[in-house]
Amino acid sequence: MRNNEKLLGLMMALSLLSVKNVYAVPNLHVEKCVNHSTMTASVPGVSLVTHRPPVAQRLFRSKVIDRRIAEVKKILKGNPYLAWLFENCYPNTLDTTVHYGKDANGNDDTVVYTGDIHAMWLRDSGAQVWPYVQFANKDPRLKAMLRGVINRQMKCINIDPYANAFNDGPTGSEWDSDETAMKPELHERKYEIDSLCYPIRLAYYYWQVTGDTSVFGPEWLSAIQNVLKTFREQQRKSGLGPYHFMRKTDRALDTVQNDGYGAPVKPVGLIASVFRPSDDATTFLFLVPSNFMAVSSLRKASEILKRVNGRDDLASQCTSLADEVETALHKYAVYNHPKYGRIYAYEVDGFGNHLLMDDANAPSLLAMGYLDPSEMKDPIYQNTRRFVWSEDNPYFFRGSAAEGIGGPHIGYDMIWPMSIMMRAFTSTDDAEIKWCIETLEHTDAGTGFMHESFNKNDPKKFTRPWFAWSNTLFGELVLKLIDEGKADLLNSAK
Repeated sequence: MRNNEKLLGLMMALSLLSVKNVYAVPNLHVEKCVNHSTMTASVPGVSLVTHRPPVAQRLFRSKVIDRRIAEVKKILKGNPYLAWLFENCYPNTLDTTVHYGKDANGNDDTVVYTGDIHAMWLRDSGAQVWPYVQFANKDPRLKAMLRGVINRQMKCINIDPYANAFNDGPTGSEWDSDETAMKPELHERKYEIDSLCYPIRLAYYYWQVTGDTSVFGPEWLSAIQNVLKTFREQQRKSGLGPYHFMRKTDRALDTVQNDGYGAPVKPVGLIASVFRPSDDATTFLFLVPSNFMAVSSLRKASEILKRVNGRDDLASQCTSLADEVETALHKYAVYNHPKYGRIYAYEVDGFGNHLLMDDANAPSLLAMGYLDPSEMKDPIYQNTRRFVWSEDNPYFFRGSAAEGIGGPHIGYDMIWPMSIMMRAFTSTDDAEIKWCIETLEHTDAGTGFMHESFNKNDPKKFTRPWFAWSNTLFGELVLKLIDEGKADLLNSAK
């Protein structure tokens, strides 16, 4: 753990003061057990005092971000609770998880923890800093920090493109005993398609906003070649490929069947993902929303390779693979549902089997319209969106406190706030968006932060009190709605 990370955790309203497995903060009692167990909060009264760490104890400071927070608080003066949530959540990644510096060669280098797990997930880190990119040109230090995230992500991919989470150096991990090719730089080695997509998404957006091409050097080119190699291997046209994973565990979704290679697939052009974005093992390896994200990411990479690197050869490989995967998706991932019509399955295997569900973690079926807005025009996506937000989705839960999507990672009756945010991100209906905002306001258990999940009947029972991705995503949503002229909607959401 670096710097004053422990102290920062204490200063959060959802602090991690651990004494005999009990976390405590003023007006908040949280009991914790291992492995994402439910925590119970008691909130006798909520004081709208900022839960950000004191200025001197914030890991990274940006004047432009602080200025924007002050502006948003004024815009939301008609809804003090929402303004308070935004102030706590939006800067949470910067305040508590960002470790910015220089590498041995003097290049920007940034490690981003997920919050209460002190490791860097390629997916989470890319999503956590995403909402700050739009301000990069107004703050040179913020721009350098973001450049450092991209640089670090490319290094991580080149260390091992099959790993999902990395240490800040070769420190080893509690998962070193996993039956896979662990290295001391790895925190965990669960292969997930989206781990290779989020860094490309972030780098592309950063380039669009800033015009800075310095992140597209030799490390980037090596990373893209590793991505292409990995995706081709996991199309499984020439056998199972080099990756396998098994773990000694009493949790079925933390290990992989068939000697660590997963369920059989028919090589039809889709890319296998042994794990989901939740870090749970897939049932059928062709994870549909992640394959869609691969298509989008490969096309972004192709554009950069052409326009910045002049590498038409690599660009052509990216485009060709994207086209092949997209064609296979439309052929094998669509299911004719008797109630909703043509929808996308969550997972398929190429043999004709379809898993009809959705998981809250993005990429998800619901989040497809968020990660690639062009999907919003797809009638199959719209049918799918109706399906996943219904009790026909096995992991949709409706209770006395809220309704939303969860997943097997936490289990029955636990709704992920991220799913409610994704519903708002992909909605064009003001009433629906307002419902989402109000539900998020009512389910934070008075803590001032978003959580991993909460019980459908009692939001005071929640998991992960310090989950920076969910916090920052909430801030991103509020900013998006303000930028779209929906401040009145936000002020009326009580």
